[in-house]
Amino acid sequence: MTYFEFLGEHGPTLLMGATTTVKVLVCSTILYVIISMIFGLMRISKNPIIQGIATVYIEIFRGTSLLVQLFWFYYVLPFFGISLEAFVAGVLSLGMNFGAYGAEIVRGGILAVPKGQWEAAHALNFSPVKRIKRIIIPQIFPIVLPPAANLTVELLKATSLVALVTVVDLTFEAKQINSITWLSAQAFGTALLIYYFMARFALVPFLRWLEVLAARKVGKERL
Repeated sequence: MTYFEFLGEHGPTLLMGATTTVKVLVCSTILYVIISMIFGLMRISKNPIIQGIATVYIEIFRGTSLLVQLFWFYYVLPFFGISLEAFVAGVLSLGMNFGAYGAEIVRGGILAVPKGQWEAAHALNFSPVKRIKRIIIPQIFPIVLPPAANLTVELLKATSLVALVTVVDLTFEAKQINSITWLSAQAFGTALLIYYFMARFALVPFLRWLEVLAARKVGKERL
């Protein structure tokens, strides 16, 4: 079988799997961004209980294997009466794991805001919530977006793990095709190319556009 014949027969199946991969990526990204913002703000709280909760969460999810977390969500939680669909378990494990890393990025971005900005907001008699919302958060986006963009690309690659809990994504379809045809080079090589093209020509340009947009908003346009 030539490679073009392989693509003609199995290409649509791989593209269907890629569609599921994109869905996992989008849902996981939304979740990890929300978690990053919440726990990043909690990490700089002056309340020791709030800060402690954020620290425990971040240390647990950064300090343990993403694969083990995925298995916990899918295989272990049912023993406690909580059964999750494979897709939901995959999204939760990815979102919560990457959210822990994202929270530290947000915390670093907030601490990088010049002290004068905090003092100016205080002088204007802004409440703490208004201070964060109106002054600090708009300024941290150009700071946090580059590392967050790298984290999101890593998230795309990590989505392949959800195939291990029967989510029918790109990796799962490639494994199925390989088990039927034994054309390992064609199956996994094509999957590799699809992952690369999704990252290089879709995800990275979109994230780069967000970086430029955020920089322009605070008057720091970057090349």
